[in-house]
Amino acid sequence: MAETEPTGDVVSSSEKPVAKKKVESATAKKSTPELKSLVDNGDGTVTDPNSGLIWKKADAWLDTHKFYTWQVHREYVDKVNKEKFAGHDNWRIPSKNEASTLVDKTGTKQCEDKNGTMFPIDPIFDVGCVSNTWISECSDEKIIRYDLKIGIDTAYPGQDVWGSIRLVSKPGEVLAKVVEESGVSKPTGDKAEPMAKESAPAASATPTQSTKPARSVPRPAKRDVTEEEKAIFRARAKAWAAEKKKK
Repeated sequence: MAETEPTGDVVSSSEKPVAKKKVESATAKKSTPELKSLVDNGDGTVTDPNSGLIWKKADAWLDTHKFYTWQVHREYVDKVNKEKFAGHDNWRIPSKNEASTLVDKTGTKQCEDKNGTMFPIDPIFDVGCVSNTWISECSDEKIIRYDLKIGIDTAYPGQDVWGSIRLVSKPGEVLAKVVEESGVSKPTGDKAEPMAKESAPAASATPTQSTKPARSVPRPAKRDVTEEEKAIFRARAKAWAAEKKKK
């Protein structure tokens, strides 16, 4: 008996995976939005339209030609807030996640640091800066600095560590959290007043907070350091020591 010939258009089994692959590829492209370019505001700041964050174009080194330890980093933060740089008084240090958004993952954008070395952040930022910053995960108990050259946060064994500072601001962000964690300035209505000295008790409804000076940030969770990271830390420490001897 002769087989019945199929009528109409039929897709062969060999064609189906190709069609499915095209559909999945189109879906993947739609689910990965393209990042928008940073915007130079013309007032010494840069806006990231992807996060809504406003970054200061110059870091602390370019502003003051000084490095800062974690223990004194708030001097710079408080100074910039007191001056209301670019009309903002809620400048603060970034978190690790916020700092990581500055590192260009495409490998196409490079900025020159103070030593003439290129590192992967958008050249919309000022040339001659330092390629590291203090981050909010740092505390008096655990010193952590973020390296913008390699996109890694580094924990150091002691407090004699120097770094620069990249300041960030966000429209509408209240400084209450910054006051508690970093002690940079205290908002009162529409105005910001200087923070009391760290040695003075912090005003609070809870006895535990009123008898202790304000800490910078809660102590971060511990994590194991890999052998690769240890090697990076040792190399970086040697480079830092060599640079310090030159001064």
